[in-house]
Formats: sequence, structure tokens, C-alpha cells
Amino acid sequence: MISIFWHRRDLRIHDNAALFKALKNGGKVQPLFVFDETILSKLPKDDQRIVFIHQEIKRLKEEYKKFGADLQVFYGNPILLIPQIAEKLKATSVYTNRDYEPYALERDQKIFEVLRDKNIEFIGAKDHVIFEKSEVLKGDGTPYTIFTPYSRKWKEKLNDFYLSSYEVEKFVVNLMKSIPTPLLSLGEMDFDNEKKIEFPTRIFPEKIIQSYSETRDTPSILGTSRLSLHLRFGTISVRELTSVAVKSNETYLNELIWRDFYQMILFHFPHSAKAAFRSKYDRINWERNEEHFTAWCAGKTGYPLVDAGMRELNATGFMHNRVRMVVASFLTKHLLLDWRWGEGYFAEKLLDFEQASNVGGWQWAAGCGCDAAPYFRVFNPTSQQEKFDKTFTYIKKWVPEFGTPDYPNPIIEHKFARERVIERYKKGLNESI
Repeated sequence: MISIFWHRRDLRIHDNAALFKALKNGGKVQPLFVFDETILSKLPKDDQRIVFIHQEIKRLKEEYKKFGADLQVFYGNPILLIPQIAEKLKATSVYTNRDYEPYALERDQKIFEVLRDKNIEFIGAKDHVIFEKSEVLKGDGTPYTIFTPYSRKWKEKLNDFYLSSYEVEKFVVNLMKSIPTPLLSLGEMDFDNEKKIEFPTRIFPEKIIQSYSETRDTPSILGTSRLSLHLRFGTISVRELTSVAVKSNETYLNELIWRDFYQMILFHFPHSAKAAFRSKYDRINWERNEEHFTAWCAGKTGYPLVDAGMRELNATGFMHNRVRMVVASFLTKHLLLDWRWGEGYFAEKLLDFEQASNVGGWQWAAGCGCDAAPYFRVFNPTSQQEKFDKTFTYIKKWVPEFGTPDYPNPIIEHKFARERVIERYKKGLNESI
């Protein structure tokens, strides 16, 4: 009996749920990874996420090599490739860890149907969240749309079972023995192989997590874990990180719960990937000022905290959490530009881009999501700077011309912007002015 294990957003062997299930089931298991051309065809040729994935696949191949096995790597359409490879190997089953994004669900359904017609099982497992789909529901069986009661129920349900590690190492003897195959190069997939960004380490910074409540809002210091990239691609285990958070810092734990919450929301409300969760907010009459959008993207708005955040993003693929809220609020509230413009720009630039959290965060800022900030809450970027970057340390790092004649004047006045957005939202929502 032969099974296939398909790596996706779980680029590790250790504590891997579906890999554990495949190996424990007996028979031989062939691991594989597919560079999905459907996704890659939409990305810039110098996309650093692809460089990161390729780097991690190379590392993963070396890990499998230690067990006398090989991670086979392909490029193409997985809807065609997975059934073809399964038939070629005479596999009776294909294992993988579940993904809840709309494209992934559609892709997996098609693969399931093709494999079913060939009498090949397609078996999924939960791996990159603690609670998935409908595991945390309200008393009436419907999904939560407000975070606080969801998080309360999430914590009540949590126990050691959900944090237990899958002991893959016990069953690696069932990996299919094979001679290592050469790794497809980035150039062969028409991607630039130059590493331009320093990727964060995957080591759990326990001291930072312990002090997270006090340090997380200060962008000039290393006060956050910087593990979001590794969570996104599964190079670390969310169970192990959650175990650390449970013992160390409830504020950090809440951030991990937000991640589960947004994954659950996107699964139950897939329309929210492209439309407002609260549909009445799609009636807002957004501005279409391309010059303002270009200035925002380039970090040249004349608001230093906004500009520093955008320049950090453009240079590193990362942006501090507090600053993400400020720049998102500025785009949607000050510039009155459609949240989807910002969401799309983040999707292109963020190393840790995860559709559920990205959409959730942008709709929170715009006021149109579930449990979102009210539309009349308009962050004052100057007040935010005074509160979280008093000495301009973060700003001076990313905006060296700040304080000189070369720095631009604000592209919009705060008082005007605040009054305009409140009036525009009220009109769109048909609320009395």
C-alpha cells in the first residue's frame, strides 16, 4: 500500500498532522510539494515569498534525506498533477492538511472528485489552526461573528489534547525510500532567485512573548515575535507556539485566537474575501484618487508614521502591527479609498500575507467587517505617533528626510478628512446626519 503526502502551507516534518496520519496508517508514504502555477502566475517575478518557500523546500528535502527518503517537487496545476502522480505511484490515498481559503477549497474539491473517480482517497487533517471550521460555535450552532465571545468559548474548549504534538518521528520508517531528486530551480519557474530581504528566524523568542503586552505597540523596538511568516507557511507548529503563549502571555494568545477567528469567518462567509462582511458598507461611495493611492503606497503622504510603515513594508515585506492599523485607517478613512485597494497592495507586499487575516484586518479598519472598529473612529496619525513613537526613532529609520525641506507636506488635512469620511459613511449607510 502506497500513500502520498502533499505538503502545502506546512513546510515541516515535525508535528505535522496529516503527515502523521499518513505514516501511522501503515504502508509507504511519498511526500511531495507542488509549486502551484495558478498562484505563481499572478505574482511578481521577484516575489520574495517564492524565494522563501524555495529555501524552505530545499531545507525540507535535506530533512527527508536523513531518513533515506525524498521530497519530490513539481511545478504545474495540482488539479492535474496530484491525480497523475497518484496513478503513476499506484497510490491508494492522498493525505494533506486542510486550507480554508476560497481558492484552496475549490481546488481541493476538484481534486477530491477526480481522485474519487479513480478510487483514491483524499484525506485531510487540521494543522495550521487550533480550532477550525465549526469547532467553536454559538449555543444555537451558528458561527460567532464577534471576537470576544468567540475567544471566551475558544479558551473554554482548549485543553492539552488540542496542543498535543503529532509524533511524526515515531513512524518515519514508513517513508518511501528513494534516491534524492534535483530541486527545480526558481529560474526554471521564471522567478528571480535573488534573496533581497532578510527572513526572520523561526526560533520562538520566549522573552519577547512574555513581555508582549508591554512591548507590542512600540514599532521602534523588537517587541513582537516576527513569527507570522513561519505560521503562514507552517515552518513552525501553531500547537507548539500556542503552548508557549498559554504559559507566557494572554495578550499574545489572543492574537493567535484572532488568527483562528478570521480563518473561521472566511470559511463560513467566503463572500467576505472580496465584499464587505456587512453588505450595507458596499454602498459607501469611495474616492478614486490614484495620486493619493500612489503617495500612500510610496510612503509620501506627509504623515510620518504612515510613511514609515509603508516604507518598512516596501523594503522588508513586513510592517509592525500597530502601524498596520494606522496605515489602513489612513487609507480608508483619511483618503476615503476602497479598503480592497489596500488589501490588494498588502497581499502583494507582505511576506506573511494570509488572506483571512489580511481581509479581516482591512475590513476591521474600514468598519465594514465583523466586529470591526466603528466607522466614526478615525485614527489621528499624529496622535498615534506621539503615543507610540515619541522620539521619532522608528520614523527617522524609515523616513530619513523627515524634518527637512525634502519631506512632503500632508496630502490631506486631518480635520477635513475626518469630517468628510463620517459624512460619507452616514450617507452611504442611510444614517441621519
